[in-house]
Amino acid sequence: MNLPWHLYLMAALYIIAGLNHFRNPGMYVRIIPPFFSNPKLINILSGGAEIALGILLMVSYTTNFAAWGIIALLIAVFPANLFMYQNKKASFGLPNWILFVRLPLQFVLIFWAYQYTL
Repeated sequence: MNLPWHLYLMAALYIIAGLNHFRNPGMYVRIIPPFFSNPKLINILSGGAEIALGILLMVSYTTNFAAWGIIALLIAVFPANLFMYQNKKASFGLPNWILFVRLPLQFVLIFWAYQYTL
């Protein structure tokens, strides 16, 4: 069964983002809220999950599972996006309006993934 091109696009975005967790770990560790006790481990797990889920998206019989996994992952990493908006050090000097717009973008990404759960 051929999968739609936009599914491959989504998969590629998650795989690339996941690989970036290992290429630039400091960037991700910096945005993990301090109430999490092991930010390095969280970075490794979330990066690995993005890679694995991206790959599973491209396999027709695991697409549904992967899409639900991505939805769960997006919910799990939302505190990092919120922390990035609230904390100047974690914001990388980005303007507040960009960080604010990034918050509802998570819901757009969740909706996009949800399309593959049906």
